Amino acid sequence: MTTTAAKAPLPNGIVSYEDYVAKNKVKATNNAMDQGAFLTLFTTQLKNQNPLDPVKNEAFVAQLAQFSQLEATSSMKTSMETMVKSLEGDKMLAGAALIGRRVAVPNGPLTLLGGQPVEANVDLPTGADGVQMLVFNDQGQQVRKQIFGAQPIGTMKLSWDGMSDSGAPMPDGTYTTQVLASSMGKAIQPTVNSLATVRSVSNAGTADNAWILEVDGGKSVNMTDVKRIAY
Repeated sequence: MTTTAAKAPLPNGIVSYEDYVAKNKVKATNNAMDQGAFLTLFTTQLKNQNPLDPVKNEAFVAQLAQFSQLEATSSMKTSMETMVKSLEGDKMLAGAALIGRRVAVPNGPLTLLGGQPVEANVDLPTGADGVQMLVFNDQGQQVRKQIFGAQPIGTMKLSWDGMSDSGAPMPDGTYTTQVLASSMGKAIQPTVNSLATVRSVSNAGTADNAWILEVDGGKSVNMTDVKRIAY
């Protein structure tokens, strides 16, 4: 025969959690007891415990531990929220400080101004037997080809003097570059990190609230991807 447990009556002076919530109109969030409700029920239990059958020390200590853990968790949540807001402010200030500075942009444009040399770099984790740098104008036409010898492991600095293959100065504007290399007998095409000037900083529309740097040539780069900053 199947039996069901009936709700046993409580001693005088002790109310159930459901009755307490209904009487005091306590709003439980996600069916979780908040700190105030826990403390109220805990003190009520102590005041109305049966003298002939008091709460055991183990149960008393366990409830104190639960209360301490709840209080610590609430305090930690508040501290974490404060820290996150502070870090967001620091990111904004760091991004604002980059406006007008040049940063390394992966596969970014080369901006030629006043015939000044344009700098870029590539990472060669295994070195290179030879390196070839190609520069293209905004119409995709190749205007310059530079060949370099063997390179050691590390970062290789590249520089374009703004001249064409025929030695004529190229007009100011936006150019792109491509680097081809061979390393350990294999052809590789490393990512070119070109220096571009930061024009604005924004985190609008990003799902992860990331800060985006907008640079010359309409290119955008995540601030966390910046590996080099120059004047």
